[in-house]
Amino acid sequence: MTDTPNTLPAAVDIDALLDRLTLEEQVSLLAGADFWRTVAIPRVGIPALKVSDGPAGVRGGGPLVGGMKTAAYPVGIALGSTWNPALLREIGASLAREALDKGAGVLLAPTINVLRSALNGRNFENYAEDPILTGKLAVAYVQGLQDSGVAATPKHFAGNESEYQRGTISSNIPARAMRELYLRPFEMVVREARPWAIMTAYNRLDGVYCSENPWLLETVLRGEWGFDGLVMSDWGGTHSAGESVRAGLDLEMPGPARARAGLLEEAQNDPATAAAVRERGRAVLTLVERTGTFASPRDVRDSAERDTEYPDTRALIRRAGAEGMVLLKNSGILPLPAGASVAVVGPNAATAQVMGGGSAQMNAHRRVSPLEGLREAQGAGAVSTAVGCDNDKYLPVPTVPVHIEYRAQAGGDVTAREDKPQAEVMWFAYPGGIDPTAFHGTLTLSVHAPQAGEYEFSLASAGLSRLRVDGEPLVDNWSAWQPGDTYFGFGSDEVRGRRTLEAGAHTVEVEFVPNTFENGIAGFNAVRIGFRAEPEQGSVAQAAAVAAQADYAVVCIGTNGDWETEGVDRWGLDLPGRQNELVGAVLAANPNTVVVLQTGGPVTMPWLERVPAVVQAWFPGQEAGHAIADVLYGRAEPGGRLPQTFIASLKDDPTHPLNPDVQYPGEGGRVEYHEGLSTGYRHVDRSGITPLFPFGFGLSYTTFEVSNLQLSAATVGAGETVTARVQVKNTGQRAGSTVVQLYVRDRDSRLERPDKELKAFAKVHLAPGQIETVTLPVGMRDLAYYDDAARAWVAEAGDFDVLVGQSSLDLPHTLRLSLSTDWKEATS
Repeated sequence: MTDTPNTLPAAVDIDALLDRLTLEEQVSLLAGADFWRTVAIPRVGIPALKVSDGPAGVRGGGPLVGGMKTAAYPVGIALGSTWNPALLREIGASLAREALDKGAGVLLAPTINVLRSALNGRNFENYAEDPILTGKLAVAYVQGLQDSGVAATPKHFAGNESEYQRGTISSNIPARAMRELYLRPFEMVVREARPWAIMTAYNRLDGVYCSENPWLLETVLRGEWGFDGLVMSDWGGTHSAGESVRAGLDLEMPGPARARAGLLEEAQNDPATAAAVRERGRAVLTLVERTGTFASPRDVRDSAERDTEYPDTRALIRRAGAEGMVLLKNSGILPLPAGASVAVVGPNAATAQVMGGGSAQMNAHRRVSPLEGLREAQGAGAVSTAVGCDNDKYLPVPTVPVHIEYRAQAGGDVTAREDKPQAEVMWFAYPGGIDPTAFHGTLTLSVHAPQAGEYEFSLASAGLSRLRVDGEPLVDNWSAWQPGDTYFGFGSDEVRGRRTLEAGAHTVEVEFVPNTFENGIAGFNAVRIGFRAEPEQGSVAQAAAVAAQADYAVVCIGTNGDWETEGVDRWGLDLPGRQNELVGAVLAANPNTVVVLQTGGPVTMPWLERVPAVVQAWFPGQEAGHAIADVLYGRAEPGGRLPQTFIASLKDDPTHPLNPDVQYPGEGGRVEYHEGLSTGYRHVDRSGITPLFPFGFGLSYTTFEVSNLQLSAATVGAGETVTARVQVKNTGQRAGSTVVQLYVRDRDSRLERPDKELKAFAKVHLAPGQIETVTLPVGMRDLAYYDDAARAWVAEAGDFDVLVGQSSLDLPHTLRLSLSTDWKEATS
């Protein structure tokens, strides 16, 4: 061809453009150009399109740690706790502005896998254990994002409910559970919000990789649901060339092509593959058009990113963080009175835990700790503090400058230099001339020992590493490197060493070389350097002594992004370290104790009966301390309701009772979903267990009365919708919010069904004494189950109960609804 570059009009004729492309150019569109960008073809005016992580903030094109600053929003489970689709839509619109500032037209979000187990490593990224709550929130998030011109990418499609062996394991899911639980949120978001992109999961589904599963991508997603957007793989999750193209996967990420390196030759020799290449190319160009990138190409260079911090974004994050906090217990101690002295203690007191780990992490504009938030709210003189104990999984990373020198080999000349802002480096870009798969790096930094004593150093790395302190070898993660749980499974476990240091500055030097990883991502290298003093043995007693001197004690405990992270599942349900001991000691010293819990999911609480108040604060984003202070002092309502059942012990987890190996975490390359539909509150109902806190639970600083449940009709015909109406009154002395929840029970079903299922909800904000009528629709799909033998959704004629209340175990109002004739909706 002899075409010359031209400027395409805003309305692009995709077919005509595809006709102008050679087969080689069409193939080039089907894998990324690099880690974050699609391929540009300037000859015919096709610009590059930039994508960015992630659900709780837009990191841009930089590394997962230490990159461009950006706004950090509440994590998924914190947003799920709001039960507020309007807020999620607002969050989506705000994130779109952040994406455009980073030159990105696609946000790799939201994460909408249903919570199956309490041990999912990405629990914190997802919204809920219930598909309807998840779906409605995801619909709003996607609408807010795409209404502002940025593509959403709901993920991970499908069956990615744990991180154990996620790159290869087969999720073997019964058809009914697949349809009713795990596909339902994706179906809702595709049908109602029309996302412009979808990301496939790493795992297999019934033995076939999701990224090349024709039933999942073509039969269900495109054929049955009518999806007309782009399907991309998760990073490194493409496993074939022509097979994945023919199966419906449009885009391999990241680039350059790895699995699709031989696609051109395959397409040249197979007409079916060539035809599929054209269709996949159409999807890529359609996404470029939908994001407005043809009409207004963005500057997608990482150097062009902006890190603007908007005041209204700060305010939104603070408000959303507070609205997602769940008041689990309150014996009248909250809100805290103004003017009282407060001791803020615990490992999460002075350290702001604002996000989880993995691809969802970012370099936040701010990290406001609970200590900072309470001091700003109350005055520094009235707030004392102590650490008490740590909750570290790994040694803390020193936030000090790190100088890196690159050589082609050890002892060779320095070929490049660069500086990083902290002692953890994840390479996604390299200085010019550096081969990401073959270099020798030397990282040098200085750490400060405040006093003479014993100190710990550590290394964890995706690659080989070894550490020297003041020239003396200390940590060897080189000669006996072993794969572990860090860096999405491509890194080692942490290796530690101890050294007695004099007070003052000490030089740390780390050597690093890349490693080769099966199923890895070429050029993905990382190293984490840890450093801290040996914890003092009397720290818990010291914290209790500080608490004894104050009017109130606020104990800030939980986890952090090392424990709650992509790539590895949660450690269990017991809080790590001496945190439970700390709560007991502080409570003994000061009975006016409030526990602020920051985790990504449920934990055991052996001190629950004795503590006057407990607030589940999750990871609420960069304004964490301000949002926590707002709730503790009553300046904001604790508006959250649990989106996940808090079980009392791990034996109550639905994935554990039957076969703990194959059912969770899996064995022999497969994980069997033997519990079927019996997850979350459904499992509570079926098994008769008593949860620590039920699904949908949450207290307020006021009280509410739900009454006068009515249905628009007592009998409904096939294909019709009935409306439930209920009155809600604020019977307390202050403004507040509650969530009205509607569940449906099938009284006589041919197939076994859960005792009840959430089908509708509404968040209500009321002034004292105010009454509002809430309207909730109930349609055919709300009455139906999936009949796998008939391959159809079926609602059987007969009687149903409509239950309404304020949690899954608080449903005092029930009305009978009759379906006069059978209803059926066929599927593929």
